[in-house]
Amino acid sequence: MNEIINFLNNIFWGYILLYGLLAVGIYFTIRLKFIQFIHFKEMFKSVFDKDETDESGISPLQALTISLASRVGTGNLAGVAVALYLGGAGAIFWMWIVALVGMATAYAESTLAQLYKVKDENNQYRGGPAFYIAKGLKSPILAGIFSISLIIAFGLIFNAVQANSIANAVGSAFNIDKMYVGYAIAAVAALVIFGGIRGIAKIAEIVVPFMAIVYLLLAIFTMIVNYEAVPGIIALIVKSAFGLQEAVGGVTGGVLAALMNGVKRGLFSNEAGMGSAPNIAAVATPTPHHPSSQGFVQALGVFIDTLLICTATAVMILLAGVLDPGSGVKGIELTQQALSVHIGEAGNYFVAIAILFFAFTSIIGNYTYAENALSYLGAGKRTWIFLLRLAAISMVIWGSYEKVQTVFNAADAAMGLMATINLIAIVLLSGTVAKLTKDYIEQRKAGKEPTFEAKYYPELRDKIDISIWKK
Repeated sequence: MNEIINFLNNIFWGYILLYGLLAVGIYFTIRLKFIQFIHFKEMFKSVFDKDETDESGISPLQALTISLASRVGTGNLAGVAVALYLGGAGAIFWMWIVALVGMATAYAESTLAQLYKVKDENNQYRGGPAFYIAKGLKSPILAGIFSISLIIAFGLIFNAVQANSIANAVGSAFNIDKMYVGYAIAAVAALVIFGGIRGIAKIAEIVVPFMAIVYLLLAIFTMIVNYEAVPGIIALIVKSAFGLQEAVGGVTGGVLAALMNGVKRGLFSNEAGMGSAPNIAAVATPTPHHPSSQGFVQALGVFIDTLLICTATAVMILLAGVLDPGSGVKGIELTQQALSVHIGEAGNYFVAIAILFFAFTSIIGNYTYAENALSYLGAGKRTWIFLLRLAAISMVIWGSYEKVQTVFNAADAAMGLMATINLIAIVLLSGTVAKLTKDYIEQRKAGKEPTFEAKYYPELRDKIDISIWKK
């Protein structure tokens, strides 16, 4: 079994997704006429112009913060450090590139999720890749496989991974037994998760902006203190990406090492094309009342995750001068060393607290995706949701003290499968995305507030819930 899982991961992450996610990002960037650059300000308008909702959904800001809760996790602290260790400073440049093209992919998948959303038996919005695969492509079997893969990866095992990171960081920094940390995380997570998606949205709306702003402020403080070195660090990142300068610390992997590690870590961090964030994008009440507006919101999530938070981690590590491939120090230990240089012993505690916030919000964000997928499988009733919540909390407890690599590899394989299915789906439905985008932009140019009107989309008559789009 272990050999089969490793084989699948090699296929998915070594070939299909490494190149497929990049290719799809470039495809949508070109097909949508560089939408993430030309219409960048639209991302902020879709979040902040009218932060409102209705009785069936959550607000655009809440949808953004929940998706950020899932995206912004240990990968932003430990993953960036690993990318630097294995690929040198140039890896950060390729993380930027992956995020910039991935913004177009995130836009496309979340726009589709909005378009094909439905209302469940509790009158709540539900949607995501499973719904547009089943309705748009008429392939319920693939949609079912996608949903099961998502529940396994995001609803269960990845929550164990995040809990393990919290227990290790907090336990070592404050000398607390990992079991006690695990039980505490599980208790708080249960309070939030059993409050449902609306309860999770309210928590994420407060916690996520707070943790992101504090972390970015620390990075800004570090750059101000070391302002003379900042231009050199930026130049180092760009030059190292193309092999024009030896990476800091003597990394000798060259351009290929920088490219491979930057791309892999970037994809893991921003999740563009994975099919995860669309599950919460579908739950939002879009403002303006058009599917594309939620596409813009989730494209902004990719920008914040990588271009801001991952970059903040990278800059603090490079400015500290602690990157040394010969030392064997990588991951979260490298980030802790860097913060210790900048703010002294408090750096260890700060990283532990940052991991606590980042990983905890990932747990509650991941759970919302799984609940959405469960509803597609026809198991959206309270009993099944209750069992999913119990399973998610149990995995948090288990993950806080146990680490079984085969199980985590299985989650990677499940995520690889769901991402592959999602990429195929959004490319096949790209004509619909292009039409929606053209409609949205033309209405904006005409000075109107973009509004989706189903009568102009006769090809979707039997595929979408038209009643949802009657404003």
